[in-house]
Amino acid sequence: MREFVVHTDGGSRGNPGPSAIGVVIADGGGKTVKEYHQLLGTGTNNAAEYAAVIFALKKLKALVGKENVKAASVQFYLDSELVVKQLNGIYKLEDPQVQKNFIEIWNLKIGFGKVTFTHIPREQNKRADALVNVALDAAAGGGLV
Repeated sequence: MREFVVHTDGGSRGNPGPSAIGVVIADGGGKTVKEYHQLLGTGTNNAAEYAAVIFALKKLKALVGKENVKAASVQFYLDSELVVKQLNGIYKLEDPQVQKNFIEIWNLKIGFGKVTFTHIPREQNKRADALVNVALDAAAGGGLV
């Protein structure tokens, strides 16, 4: 089985406010394969956290190839305890948008051999967080992301 480690982060300035995502995809040995950052527009921190996971699953599926997805194991690391507990079925999904995001993630992860979600402290998610800020800083300065 081919293993991947994915660090995702999402954030907004203002909550709601300008929001963005950061994604780091590494192989099982920890070598970075791809990094992404993307401005989302106006939104909340929680919505951005979900958007980052959705984005990462789609990008990983494209990187691996549809025919190889079943043989891929993916470990997600997020610094949002709320999102991890929602994705792992510990917390209820009461918000309709969160329910929609959960269903999209569920449908995307079905194709993979194994997908796990783990909460980590913010200090262990520095690169994904930095990528969020690259997108937000570029937007604030009028630059293209």
